[in-house]
Amino acid sequence: MIGFERRQNILRILAEKPGIRVTQLAEQLDVSEGTIRNDLSALEEEQQVRRVRGGAVLIEQAAPLPGLTQVANAEAKQRIARWAAEIVEEGSTILLDASTTVQFMIPHLREFKRLTIVTNGLETARQVARTTNHTVVLVGGMLNRSGNATTSLIGLEMLKNMHIHAAYVSCVGFDLESGLTERHIEEAQLKEAMLATIPRIIALVGSNKIGAVGTLPFAKPERISHFLTDSDMPAGFVDQMRQAKINLTVCGENTVRSFTVDGQRAQFTIGFANQSEQLPFAVDVRRSLERAAADVGSIDLVVANNRLSGEEALRVADRLLQRNIDLVIEYQIDYKAGNLLMDKFQQATIPVIAIDIPMVGATFFGVDNYRAGHLAGRALGEWVQGQWHGRIDHLLILEEPRAGSLPEARIQGQLDGLKEMILQLPNADQMHYIDCGNTTAVSEAGVAKLLQTLPNSHHIAIISFNDEAAFGALQAARKANREADVVIVGQGADRLVRSEIRNPNARLIGSTAYMPERYGEKVIDLALKILRGESVPPAVYIDHVFINASNIDRYYPLVD
Repeated sequence: MIGFERRQNILRILAEKPGIRVTQLAEQLDVSEGTIRNDLSALEEEQQVRRVRGGAVLIEQAAPLPGLTQVANAEAKQRIARWAAEIVEEGSTILLDASTTVQFMIPHLREFKRLTIVTNGLETARQVARTTNHTVVLVGGMLNRSGNATTSLIGLEMLKNMHIHAAYVSCVGFDLESGLTERHIEEAQLKEAMLATIPRIIALVGSNKIGAVGTLPFAKPERISHFLTDSDMPAGFVDQMRQAKINLTVCGENTVRSFTVDGQRAQFTIGFANQSEQLPFAVDVRRSLERAAADVGSIDLVVANNRLSGEEALRVADRLLQRNIDLVIEYQIDYKAGNLLMDKFQQATIPVIAIDIPMVGATFFGVDNYRAGHLAGRALGEWVQGQWHGRIDHLLILEEPRAGSLPEARIQGQLDGLKEMILQLPNADQMHYIDCGNTTAVSEAGVAKLLQTLPNSHHIAIISFNDEAAFGALQAARKANREADVVIVGQGADRLVRSEIRNPNARLIGSTAYMPERYGEKVIDLALKILRGESVPPAVYIDHVFINASNIDRYYPLVD
């Protein structure tokens, strides 16, 4: 089991057994307690878990704010708000109105590092300030009848010099003649004034409000950039919104469906069964697919969540088939479920693209293991030529035998890339294969033990199965005060090693990036080719780049 898979299993186990301890996790996953602690530390850094004495607990992802669970239609509002938060851009200034639907967005804004939030809602401002680190600007004025929002135009002067990127608003009613409407005149007037210069208006509107009309409109249909609602919308609403050229997202209980704005019925409906909405890598894949589908404009994308479970993946497959999809993009972790999933889709004559985890009968898209390794090997060779004049006393290969043929290709690529640059690899007795155990701890222990047998060697090159193995090797060298004796390359360009890569003097000189944020464009292009009956190869790979100190900020810029 590779580290990524093991951490996903840890999340699944914690969900099923919240009180499980480190010792039990180690025994269940057949790894050391040190490995589990490293995994939990990495998951804590990703804000997936919170460490507690003896173990860890899952962090409740975006739990509703106190008081909102009793709001009418709370479940539908929560679904709408969760997907509205996906539209928010890091570093932007956004306006939130005082509605309860928009308040459901607030827990989902915690994942952003820096936002400026403008609002006329007192409770909205209070909860943003209480639960996030974002800057809050409260629009002043007189309180409305309920005392939860300002409604007069007095406070608008302060907004004149602010550049607000987008507004997130709800309403009491919406139709395609009047647009968004409010019940009270003063509320409608304030909203209209606040929205006047904001370029993007995102409407969060429950299906029960579609067709209803309030006292006064505050945003005409043509001003709405994106409209989010739940799946109980009236019949024919999708076609009406297409004709109005308004982006539409329908947030169902189990799936989310996006519709394009080209005014025509989409040519294809594509299902995407995501591995998990709790894992940053999988979320990045999903976001990139959504962007790519929107750019194409002829695709309805139906998104579902496999929840790191083979059983759930099978249930998701049934739901997607009910949506009359033309193709499915399957991203699931349980290889045992792969044959059952393929049987379902093949019986329905639905083509399948499998992301990262191969499924027999599906077109594969994901990591090109040999190519990714080759890039790292060449980079290592260039460094050795430039810094050590081509000399390598010993070569350490941090492998993972249990992971099979794909990771073997990753190691072979590194060896071949290195050989291209230095022409001759070390002799067999100078090459040391170490089972890295797919963890920092096991890798560190193995490298530390070997370094003790090489006290007089000062030119030790290290290639790695993944970044955890690479980081473990670096830790071993540091603790032995022999960091200057080694040079290391990794695989993945994960968060674990990016700070090391940024240091131009570090001996972990770089890592090949897998970049989930780039999956979407290529996967959608592949899907369209399949749907149009064009010939496609059995496997298509993501383009890789070797990340080092000179280019890391270009690909992974730091956010202040």
